[in-house]
Amino acid sequence: MRLVTFSHQDVVRIGLLITQGQGSALLDLAAACPELPRTMQGLLAAGEPAMRAARAALAEAPAHARLALAEVALLAPLPRPGKIICIGHNYTDHSAMAPGELPEYPTFFSKYSTCVIGPGQPIVLPRVSQQVDNEAELAVVIGRAGRFIREQDALEHVAGYTIFNDVSARDYQRRTTQWMMGKTFDTFGPMGPALVTRDELADVANLTLSLRVNGREVQRGSTSGWIFALPFLIAYLSEVMTLEPGDLISTGTPSRVGEFRERPAFMRPGDQVQIEIEGIGVLENSAAAQG
Repeated sequence: MRLVTFSHQDVVRIGLLITQGQGSALLDLAAACPELPRTMQGLLAAGEPAMRAARAALAEAPAHARLALAEVALLAPLPRPGKIICIGHNYTDHSAMAPGELPEYPTFFSKYSTCVIGPGQPIVLPRVSQQVDNEAELAVVIGRAGRFIREQDALEHVAGYTIFNDVSARDYQRRTTQWMMGKTFDTFGPMGPALVTRDELADVANLTLSLRVNGREVQRGSTSGWIFALPFLIAYLSEVMTLEPGDLISTGTPSRVGEFRERPAFMRPGDQVQIEIEGIGVLENSAAAQG
C-alpha cells in the first residue's frame, strides 16, 4: 500500500494512492472505512488490524471514497513523527569524502517534528545561513513498538518507507561537534510523497536514489552502499530507547552532497529539488527566501 496524508477542502485526512485507468487517484480512508483512525500516527498505533482493514478498503475502493489527485494537496505522510533519528556518514562513498576511517559505530542525531514539510511545500532558506544543502535519504517508519529488538526480528517492526530530504545548514552544523542546530531549522525535513508499506519493498538494501536540482542530477547512489544495515540500526537504537509506531529513522545519504563537490553548491531561492527513490516515487520541493 501507498499511504498518504492529504488535505481536501481544508480537512486533513489519510488515504491510499490507487491507479484507475490512465490516471492516479486517492482513496479517502475516512470515507471508505470510517472506523479507522483519522491520522497516520493513529493508524500506525492501531497496528496490524488497522492495516488489514485498510487493505480491504483498497481492494473494494468504493466510488464514493475516491478523489482525483488534482482535488487534494498531499502533505507529509507522517506530519509529526514521534522521533526523527538520522544517521550520519552511513554510505561508504560519502564517508570516504569526510576525514577519517570508516566508522566503527553509527553516528546518530535528531531533528524535530517542526522541521517536517510535505511535497510541494517550500524549503525556507534562513536569513542567517548561506550554506543550505540537500541530502537524499531513505527513511524508515516504525510500525510496531520494541525495545532490545534482535536484528533478525528488526524488519517486523517496520511499517514502511518514504523519502526524506535531510536539509542542512552547513555553517550552523559545523559550529560544534553536535550537528542538531544545522539540521532542524523549520522546513528542513521534506518528506513524502507516500509511506510505502514494507510488503511492497522486499529489498530495501538495493534501491537506487538520486537528487536533481533544477533538472540536473547532482547526487546518485544505492542503499547497497550502506555501512550499517537497517536491521543493525534498528537493533542498536533499541538498546538505548523504545522505538514506537510513528518514529522515523533516516538512513543517511550517498556522496556528492553540495558541500563536498569540487565547487561547493548550496541552495538558492527558486531552486527546484527532486529526490527519487526506486519503488517509492519522487519528492519535489522548491527553495524560497525567508521573508
